[in-house]
Amino acid sequence: MNRIALDVESVKTFIYIIDFQSFTKAADALGTTQGAISVKLRRLEERLGYKLIERTPRLVRLSAQGTVFINAAREFIAAHDRAVAALSCECRRFRLGIAEHVAGPEIPVLLAKLNERDPALTIEIRLENSTQLLEAFDSGELDAVIVRQDDDYRSGEDLGPEHFGWFAASNFHQQQGKPLKLASLAPCCRARNIAIDVLNNAGIEWVEVFVGGGNVAIMAAVSAGLAVAAFSCRLAPPDTTEVGKKFELPNLPSSRIILHSKLTDQRSKEALRTLVAAYREHGTS
Repeated sequence: MNRIALDVESVKTFIYIIDFQSFTKAADALGTTQGAISVKLRRLEERLGYKLIERTPRLVRLSAQGTVFINAAREFIAAHDRAVAALSCECRRFRLGIAEHVAGPEIPVLLAKLNERDPALTIEIRLENSTQLLEAFDSGELDAVIVRQDDDYRSGEDLGPEHFGWFAASNFHQQQGKPLKLASLAPCCRARNIAIDVLNNAGIEWVEVFVGGGNVAIMAAVSAGLAVAAFSCRLAPPDTTEVGKKFELPNLPSSRIILHSKLTDQRSKEALRTLVAAYREHGTS
């Protein structure tokens, strides 16, 4: 039986291409050229005897054999990285900000993936409103931030879509002919303003019956049956349902989740790539 010796850099290149869904972005993250990663991928495919990636001008995806190989490839690289990290006493800090209205159940996954990727990494997470996080990012207090696209229009790494709906508890009662009862954040919240604009444009009367200082307060008010609120579909309270059709409410526009980063050294960029992959896998699924 022939034994195949895998090359770490080639396997890592394969994973980067899939995680970024782009040869160009993978090359940038690895600090090399598109041509160089194409060569490494081809050598890996030749060594394995299978085509791992199918590529068209608009699409990069796993082949059938690549789908079988991808998880084992990740385990191979993770084991390699743990072995290397065990020999290093260098402690590094990763300062990440996540907007409160973006953070969800994927956070434990992100932290676990970062720790697995680099055990010597000290992870600092800040959950605040987007304005505070972006100010901290601009001043150098944070290395990276995750916010919604409508919170900041500068370019960044697109992590995926964010869809919204109108949610209420099963015991919520809306009197016919009366203004829609709303629970929302403070007027400075962009998501709140977008929801209000949508209602105004549709000619729907509304009244704020609850104004909260954070998502937790809004969730509590909606779960208690006090009002309807606009939520990200992935973050709506589990004891609520989408009531847009029931109350004939207009559709809410979708947004995108964006990552902004200033990290430039290779180890930090690899940690960031792990973060991107984990968020895409769990955050917007």
